[in-house]
Amino acid sequence: MERAKPSVFEDWGRWFGRPGRSLTRRLILLACGWIALALVLTGGVLTSQYQESALRRLGYMLGDTIDEVVLATTATAGGGVHVDEIKDAPTLRGLSGKYWMIAEFDEQGGLRVVERSPSLAGETLFIDPELPSRLKSEFGILITYNDLNGVLRPSHSQPLRVAASLKSIPDRAAPLVFMAGIDRSDIDLDTRQFATFTWTALLILGLGLVIAVFLQVQIGLRPLFGLRTEIANVRKGKAARIERSYPVEIAPLAEQVNQLLDHNQEVVERQRTHVGNLAHALKTPLSVMLAEASDPQSDRDKLGDLVRRQTEVMKGQVDHHLRRARAAARAAHGLGERTPVGEVIDELAVMLERVFQSKDVEIDWRAPDELGFLGERQDLQEILGNLIENACKWCKRRVRISAGPSGLGHMIVVVEDDGPGLPEDQRETAMKRGQRMDEGAPGSGLGLSIVDDLTRAYGGRLTLASSDLGGLKAILELPAAEA
Repeated sequence: MERAKPSVFEDWGRWFGRPGRSLTRRLILLACGWIALALVLTGGVLTSQYQESALRRLGYMLGDTIDEVVLATTATAGGGVHVDEIKDAPTLRGLSGKYWMIAEFDEQGGLRVVERSPSLAGETLFIDPELPSRLKSEFGILITYNDLNGVLRPSHSQPLRVAASLKSIPDRAAPLVFMAGIDRSDIDLDTRQFATFTWTALLILGLGLVIAVFLQVQIGLRPLFGLRTEIANVRKGKAARIERSYPVEIAPLAEQVNQLLDHNQEVVERQRTHVGNLAHALKTPLSVMLAEASDPQSDRDKLGDLVRRQTEVMKGQVDHHLRRARAAARAAHGLGERTPVGEVIDELAVMLERVFQSKDVEIDWRAPDELGFLGERQDLQEILGNLIENACKWCKRRVRISAGPSGLGHMIVVVEDDGPGLPEDQRETAMKRGQRMDEGAPGSGLGLSIVDDLTRAYGGRLTLASSDLGGLKAILELPAAEA
């Protein structure tokens, strides 16, 4: 019975329910954190600014009241003060919420009340302990503060906003402190209402943004969910490749997965071919040995010689296919290694000049110091070793090697000799396994085949052509490492 397809909520739950491992959860929590921080800061700033603006307006009103009181105040002959009638109705009604008061400095540096508005009903405005010192240092400046107690009478509480200023009046040497106060209950109520409305609106906005983030992440990451489903289908055998089109951000990932699938399929097919080739290559020697061993008239010495020769053939075939398998594995998993090309060519040139010393072979090579092969040193040695050895074997005296980058992450190595060369119609045959162009020359006929197989395993290619030296030119293209 086929399992039911998971719902969107189950799919979401699997992603969201893994702390520290879910990209969805990480995005949502990060967005919610920033939203909460931004909304809290916005709400705090808006409420604070609204309150400051309202208190500033009260300050302007208190400043106007103080100016009006200053204009109505005159000095008396006995050193006192007289305040003419101020036509401000709230200051005439008892505990109306608007007040003014005049004070002077006493001998101890404190303030002594000399006049007050009828609205104070015998009470005094709250005097901040730091007010006297601030007045002396800020002469003529309006100083505002909140009445911390807000109590005019035990039975009547009013939170007040108080303003004070030190000013001089005509015919009086000592300056006077003019104070005014106003009930700020309405302002506090408006501020609370504004804060309530603001925080409610921001809360609704925050919830809306969180829902939008959920939807945005769900919709934005839907291609990833789809990619995961497609990969699961490939793993279960329901599909061979990823077929859907994806956004540009994750399209490279889908392409890499497809390339990996293609590569794995190619490796499987290559290994399957290797096994088939090896089985086919071993079948003939085994049949020969079995037939000879089954013949009762076969000579024992001839049988032993036959077994040795066929065993050498089998060993060569096994070594050949093992090399191909190792090269394919290295090309698939070990391309991160960098092998200096110049060092390998130099080592091979020194060694082969000694091996072919009887021919007085001269190997001339050129390769940039920064040129590197993107693969294992052993494979490069086997590739170049077979090519250079083949050139030394067939040359008259001279072998020329040149290597350099060819762009697009590749390099070119050219091996030439001044020997008889190889006709064009025989070059393709020469790269087949076991083909020998001269049966009289030593060797197994696997040299160029090994080079071609290893080169193909690394995604390169081997081409044979004619050299201007008169002999054969082998053109080798291989992956290059970055300098």
